Amino acid sequence: MNRKPNILFFFTDDQRFDTIRALGNGQIQTPHLDELVASGTAFTHAHIPGGTCGAVCMPSRAMLHTGRTLFHIEREGQQIPETHTTLCECFRNAGYITFGTGKWHNGRSSYARSFSCGDEIFFGGMGDHWNVPAYRFDPTGKYDRRCPYVADPFLSNTIEFRDCDHIETGRHSTDLFVEASLRFIENRDASRPFFMYVSLMAPHDPRTMPERFLKMYDHASIDLPPNFLPEHPIDTGALKIRDELLAAFPRDPQEVRRHIAEYYAMISHLDEAFGRLIAALREHGELDNTIAVMAGDNGLAVGQHGLMGKQNLYDHSVRVPLVFAGPGIPRGQHRESLVYLLDIFPTLCDLTDTEIPSTVEGKSLRPCLANPDAEVRPSLFLAYADSIRGVTDGRHKLIEYACGATQLFDLSRDASEINNLANDDASGTTVAQMRQRLLGLVNEWDEEDHPTGKEFWAKRRDLKQ
Repeated sequence: MNRKPNILFFFTDDQRFDTIRALGNGQIQTPHLDELVASGTAFTHAHIPGGTCGAVCMPSRAMLHTGRTLFHIEREGQQIPETHTTLCECFRNAGYITFGTGKWHNGRSSYARSFSCGDEIFFGGMGDHWNVPAYRFDPTGKYDRRCPYVADPFLSNTIEFRDCDHIETGRHSTDLFVEASLRFIENRDASRPFFMYVSLMAPHDPRTMPERFLKMYDHASIDLPPNFLPEHPIDTGALKIRDELLAAFPRDPQEVRRHIAEYYAMISHLDEAFGRLIAALREHGELDNTIAVMAGDNGLAVGQHGLMGKQNLYDHSVRVPLVFAGPGIPRGQHRESLVYLLDIFPTLCDLTDTEIPSTVEGKSLRPCLANPDAEVRPSLFLAYADSIRGVTDGRHKLIEYACGATQLFDLSRDASEINNLANDDASGTTVAQMRQRLLGLVNEWDEEDHPTGKEFWAKRRDLKQ
């Protein structure tokens, strides 16, 4: 083929970095993602910077779609302004057919300008996987239809409305979105390259899936994470947020095991769906000319550190899977470079000789693909709302809380972030150095121009003294 390579972007919701068997988790079954890892390059230290609100996925996705940093997106990512070129808008302008299906959490207008076609489009953050309020593709970009329903017919006849034009009752969201993608592969214009954005709602709760996947896991035999705690010892500013109310306090080991089993079952289901996509590309002779990218929008605690959600800065919440495979991508390789999801945008441009828009702030990972020792960033800035700030250089991670607490972890010896070294006499120099690194990134990211930044630093003036 002489045309540019296609792109398949398979994006999952709440899938943390350690949920692919080929990357070290022996308890989960992910044969198709394992095959992707074997055929491509996995970035094992991919991160999000965190989020400015409890719905971490919303700013995370805004950063992904714009290639911009956390405090340079609009508000919390509810909308993407026209001045910020989106990833698929960029490729659409470059001549690609851009197909989008599944979850879109950043406004209707940005979806409309990003995609030339699509189906089964969900505008929102979460919902019932078996009854997804979705839209067919609207070439006018309005997406203004609403469907009536009665929320509680046993107690009321009050009519409410969902934003959608149809609901495919009884089809799981993962299958709904992947089957829409399969129809696109079957019916596309084969003379043009395509960018296929498949954005799942899984494994986000409510964690339900076809029964056969749940039967793959006996939750009684699931290992508890080594950093399991009944309760988190520090006020994160989000200890009673919705995600944290999914399990009882204090955390019960058996309940956490059940949650982990259901989490893994959802991932095994989406793994099978990914395999169906790859098989279809192979059947239509497109696989060898397709760059496949798999990533997650944020991680999830599921019992680690006494937490259930993603509103924190531990690795289980800010580290995500990121795998590239296809033409020009080294096979069977791992990279430990510190990278962000927002680096995907310029990387795909670089790999396809597509001009990178001037609004993009991410860094291309192509040098890392070519050279295992290449460094994109010496450190990563991390933030959650107005209550937590952090920085990691890959060896150490410093976390500062608005309540006044400090944590320091030596990740090289304590990957589960169990042993807080912040108050050890021997760690004083490291804490001071990491704080200086953090303050430098605060300025670089213009954090104090954002309301959450102003609020955090008003509470932690001591860090600047």
